[in-house]
Amino acid sequence: METPVSIRDNPEDYQDLKRAVGLLESPSLTARLSGMIGSPIESAVKALPGVVSRRINGAVAAALHSSADAALWSLENSPRKPASTRLHKVYAATSGAVGGLFGMAALFVELPISTTIMMRSVADVARSEGFDLGDFATKQACIEVFAMGGNSQADDATETGYYMTRSFTTQAMQQLSKELAGIAAKQGSKAISSLSPGQAGKWLAILIDKVATRFGFTISSKFAAQAVPVMGAFTGATINALFTHFYQDMARGHFIVKRLEAKYGFEPIKSEYTAIKAAPRLNRRG
Repeated sequence: METPVSIRDNPEDYQDLKRAVGLLESPSLTARLSGMIGSPIESAVKALPGVVSRRINGAVAAALHSSADAALWSLENSPRKPASTRLHKVYAATSGAVGGLFGMAALFVELPISTTIMMRSVADVARSEGFDLGDFATKQACIEVFAMGGNSQADDATETGYYMTRSFTTQAMQQLSKELAGIAAKQGSKAISSLSPGQAGKWLAILIDKVATRFGFTISSKFAAQAVPVMGAFTGATINALFTHFYQDMARGHFIVKRLEAKYGFEPIKSEYTAIKAAPRLNRRG
């Protein structure tokens, strides 16, 4: 059976792409946190002491480095196995409850644990979409998810917020040699998988540093929210569950798009994604 020329020839795949757009272009995590605490979170983030913000940025980068290998190693490599999304939210909520009980100081201890749980839940979603957890490109794609913060007003340009975030991959690769920059220009997982172990290590380090910038802001939002006087153990658990649910959604959308790109090509899927995003919300739900 020949592969359809266009995704529109396959209604099931087209509905999957619509679902991905709905997930990836949903309200941002900071907007959801603001709704939870009843006031804009941005002002609370700005009120964090400079020393705390610097500690958060360093802790986020370290947590991403340590969580990638631990999360993928702890899962059985069985592509298409259904994801255990609810279980990971329970784990994250438990971790957040402990952090909430012991206050701000405990959050730096809890961050590597909660990040590993979230990374594991992202990898679980990747596996359920048919991706091989032993593939270096899958690890890269899991890390990319943490650069995704959801839809914002800045994403209304022709280039969608999701694909702008994806461009971090190429930007990071361009910091390496011309040889690797050439690999970055190619689309698809085979190019990334051809890296030597040394190249892969350097590439991941640069990618994580870039992703940590965006993920660090959302973690700062979490710290700020949990610093609000009315917050406690219950809210710490709720916020961690919210974070995990959010990144599970981002992962689901991301890996649906990557699966469809592998089938139909990068540019055709990007074009359809942009068209769906531009359509009225009612039509998106199809």
